[in-house]
Amino acid sequence: MIDPTELVAVARNMLEPSGGNPSEAAVRRSMSTAPKAPVRLKTEDQQLLERLAPEFGGKTATVREALQRFAADHDRKEAFDAFLKAWDEEDGPLSDEEISAVARRCGL
Repeated sequence: MIDPTELVAVARNMLEPSGGNPSEAAVRRSMSTAPKAPVRLKTEDQQLLERLAPEFGGKTATVREALQRFAADHDRKEAFDAFLKAWDEEDGPLSDEEISAVARRCGL
């Protein structure tokens, strides 16, 4: 049986914003090995990029940060989905009581 505290830990990890910035060396490596790819943005998206660029060190760094955060969020969702699938296969679906308990523990 899967421990409910494990579910709480996974849920909290899903809710926490992705953290960590790549090292300067990692950024340089990715810039030197990756082909340049033009990106066409709608006016609204361009305005968002211009607004955020100073905070993240320029437009390229902002796009890179956004991609890394999106990928991390996607990976957490996939891991959580796999966890729930394993839980269902082992113990059946979560009961309403279990869902409520996890929601209370996570402050949801």
